[in-house]
Amino acid sequence: MVLTISVLADRPDLAEAMWDMPSSWPEFMRQDPIGGLYYGNVESRFSSFVLVAQDESGQVVACGYSIPFVRGNREELPDNGWDFVIREGLLANIRGQEPDAISAVEIAVHPDHQGRGISAQMLGAMRDNAARHGFPELVAPVRPSAKTDANEPMSTYATRVREDGLPVDPWLRVHVRAGGYIERVAPRSMVIPGTLTEWRGWTGLPFDKTGPVLVERALAPVHCDLDHDVATYVEPNVWVVHRTGAPS
Repeated sequence: MVLTISVLADRPDLAEAMWDMPSSWPEFMRQDPIGGLYYGNVESRFSSFVLVAQDESGQVVACGYSIPFVRGNREELPDNGWDFVIREGLLANIRGQEPDAISAVEIAVHPDHQGRGISAQMLGAMRDNAARHGFPELVAPVRPSAKTDANEPMSTYATRVREDGLPVDPWLRVHVRAGGYIERVAPRSMVIPGTLTEWRGWTGLPFDKTGPVLVERALAPVHCDLDHDVATYVEPNVWVVHRTGAPS
């Protein structure tokens, strides 16, 4: 598919269509409290780091979100990947600090257009946009798309490869084929807490016993605490690093 990919800062008129694009995320994944700090500031603070893709008819079919942040002298990418880059990126922006790193936040593809290689095109465009802003690397706390066994440790799943040496996970495979390399697991990349009533509403599950609960499309079990009327999902991601071609 031939895409026209624009930076939101250059095409603010696409913002409404961007927000209106249907999402395939499960409801519980929309409840991360840190995520709202980013998406609520996209247009006002981070529009130069948001890409919007249109098909030949002009329909918005994909969006790519990234955020510059201050990594400082941290040698290792942090355990709290997705939440970390959003928090640090917003704080740097508010404080007027000069960011020294950039991270992908999300690549979203219209549900009717998935499986057509759009994600790979958006990843390449995001890397190119990072290079235009002078960042030598684009890091990404990747959510493996085909992990179905919530009880399998991410450290095991992320290192599983096919006979050709590429990751078994298709989304990790897209990143590696694009030149990225897996650096490490981010074991608590995203944390989603909620009352049991909220989790019942998000998932349709009873959440009536203390202990791990398997939720469809969750990468790890959700821990239910009946005595305290709370359940918490801690999602592991996989840090992937891409060189952009910009000078270090």
